[in-house]
Amino acid sequence: MAQDLMAVANELVAGCREGREMQNLEALYAEDAVSVEAAEFSEGSRTTEGREAIKGKHAWWNANFEVHGASVEGPFPHGDDRFAVIFEMDTSNRETGERSAMKEVGVYHVQDGRITREEFFYGVPES
Repeated sequence: MAQDLMAVANELVAGCREGREMQNLEALYAEDAVSVEAAEFSEGSRTTEGREAIKGKHAWWNANFEVHGASVEGPFPHGDDRFAVIFEMDTSNRETGERSAMKEVGVYHVQDGRITREEFFYGVPES
């Protein structure tokens, strides 16, 4: 099981570094995968359910943010079914032009060689 975990983890990280996120969604994610953000995402929800909906979330991100630079650190395995990755990004909001730096931790749950759940941890501004 740990070998499957590391194969998935290493491919996810390589895909992020090489700009193959959309291909990796198809290749690595379970059809019923769940993505959970630290704060409400578009349309007022933290949770996105299903591989196709997660693809839509990525498409929304790409349409709304320009990435000037990014780094990916990891993967960091945890047992036989999870791993974490640290992401750092320098982005601009395409609508407002506001530029910001972001750092987040992604925790990925793997079952039967597929990512079934991803959870993102990052600083959330207080309201």
